[in-house]
Amino acid sequence: MKNKKNKTKAMTESAGSSVARVTEIIASSATSFEDALAVGVARACKTLEGVTGAWVQDQKIDVKDGKITNYRINLKVTFVLKD
Repeated sequence: MKNKKNKTKAMTESAGSSVARVTEIIASSATSFEDALAVGVARACKTLEGVTGAWVQDQKIDVKDGKITNYRINLKVTFVLKD
């Protein structure tokens, strides 16, 4: 029993251990998808601590009178939880 307990403790205390969470946000821009991405990442970093990455799950545009009026992205943001 003692060896199993020590092994578990060693695994949880290893230097590379961390737990991350993924949250979903929607960002938009009248300029481009790239700008919507920059807006979304900047806002996520302002609100969340420990942001380590993100990926675009979906893209959408709004159209009015045959012209694109807005670029929207559905962004998944990964951040590491504090101990």
